[in-house]
Amino acid sequence: MSELKTEFLFEIRIQIQPPMDVGQGPDGHRMIFMAKSGHFEGPKLKGEVISMSGGDWSRVRADGSGAIDVRQCLKTHDGAIILMTYGGRMVTSPENFEYFMDYFKPDDPQGAEERYYLRINPLFETGDERYAWLNNIVAIGKGRTGDGGVIHEVFAVN
Repeated sequence: MSELKTEFLFEIRIQIQPPMDVGQGPDGHRMIFMAKSGHFEGPKLKGEVISMSGGDWSRVRADGSGAIDVRQCLKTHDGAIILMTYGGRMVTSPENFEYFMDYFKPDDPQGAEERYYLRINPLFETGDERYAWLNNIVAIGKGRTGDGGVIHEVFAVN
């Protein structure tokens, strides 16, 4: 079987509002994180996160892992609007959960690598012809928390 190949798309930094704690429901403990700002940059596209255009309807499942459910609008430097949606998983030990949830700690890539697993699977939608290629790719991302929000490195799967 051949190995998957990826191509770096961009790094995105999303600043978040304090979470709305919905509480324990039938599918886990639901928290909603709205995006207040942010930016993304990579070799083929760059721009900003559109303020309050989306967020994460995440939940902590019974086994302690996190299920991520994000919808977010991006605006490229040249005016294209891109809807980015993604699911994903966050897994950490109970003793590292508080560290993961501290979105306001300094960015700590090494700490993230050692203390939790945060992976996403973005899909994109746009009507702008310059970026129509995004409509037909599957992406994956590796994330971490810090600097007021979340940071993801996003790659297209070739």
